[in-house]
Amino acid sequence: MPKNKVILPPKTIGIIGGGQLGRMMAIEARYMGYKVAVLDPTKNCPTAQVADKHIVAAYDDLTAIKELTEISDVVTYEFENVDLEAATYIEKAGKLPQGAFPLEVTQNREREKTLLADLGLPVAPFTIINSKEECEAVLKDAPLPSVIKTCRGGYDGKGQFKVETEADFEAAIDFIDPNETYVIEQWISFDKEISVVFSCTADGDFKMFPIAENQHKDQILSETTAPAEIDEAVYNKAVVASRTLADSMLIVGTFTIEMFVIGDGIFINEMAPRPHNSGHYTIEACNISQFKQHIRAICGLPLTEVSLHNKAKMINVLGEDMDRALHAIEYQSEAFVHLYGKEEVKEKRKMGHVTFIAESFDQLNEMKARYEK
Repeated sequence: MPKNKVILPPKTIGIIGGGQLGRMMAIEARYMGYKVAVLDPTKNCPTAQVADKHIVAAYDDLTAIKELTEISDVVTYEFENVDLEAATYIEKAGKLPQGAFPLEVTQNREREKTLLADLGLPVAPFTIINSKEECEAVLKDAPLPSVIKTCRGGYDGKGQFKVETEADFEAAIDFIDPNETYVIEQWISFDKEISVVFSCTADGDFKMFPIAENQHKDQILSETTAPAEIDEAVYNKAVVASRTLADSMLIVGTFTIEMFVIGDGIFINEMAPRPHNSGHYTIEACNISQFKQHIRAICGLPLTEVSLHNKAKMINVLGEDMDRALHAIEYQSEAFVHLYGKEEVKEKRKMGHVTFIAESFDQLNEMKARYEK
């Protein structure tokens, strides 16, 4: 088993991607005494606002990737659609402890679902298609409802088409681009969705955050509540699935698995090889955040035992919610408001989040109600 390569402050952590996840990684790294460099094509991006150096370049610009690698002692990423050639280059340079393999799996739904099935982990029944003709043939026998998803790209519901009835077949076939690969999977009517966020080091240390429950609105995460109200059987299955993936994929850093709960069973929906929107509650509710644990993991430091101080509810702030968030800053003392520093406010764009912590779920719901007035 590989040993942790220890990176101590004031060495430099390089981050590919300058959005809010990179920003929160960088803030924790700066608190610990590290320097931070970020590669992102957008000037004054959220991470650049708190970094020591900003390389303004495209993510697949290999000259820029080489510069980031050269000035950094360790490199991480804030999203999974990192250019694989770039990731492989950094890994070969010995500066990407997370490796390219988790990216290769999670940025391609075919690879992801095939791996899960090969490991014997529960996933919705699925079929891979490469043409309109294959789509038409599969839909004739597919259980309805089903959902068609692009194998590459797509987030927050983008790149998906739900097939409710046979009346949707024509539109579904039109949705198919002959140059792309798709997965058609059975639509799962679940009781709740949960997120398992955990962190690992290169020498196998594994620490899991409290499992949280997610609610979506318009296919975008709306709020996360922790801890999730699930029974012991579901909890144990979620832990086993997480450990299985962590061991088989040699995970380093913080990793997230979204799961559907049906009765006392689970289905794995998606994975993300990074901190996740549903783990933001850890900043206030736990003794260590998902971001600080991630920094410790990629820097080869021992992971902190996780404890939950309070129950928590995290609510996303989209562009249309900015006035409400600013009002909460001014008038709601119990609201922990995080704004990400994005210059342009757009509808449905994640601009920040608000977290409430309390001793009971009733108190959390009261705080949420005041926030939403």
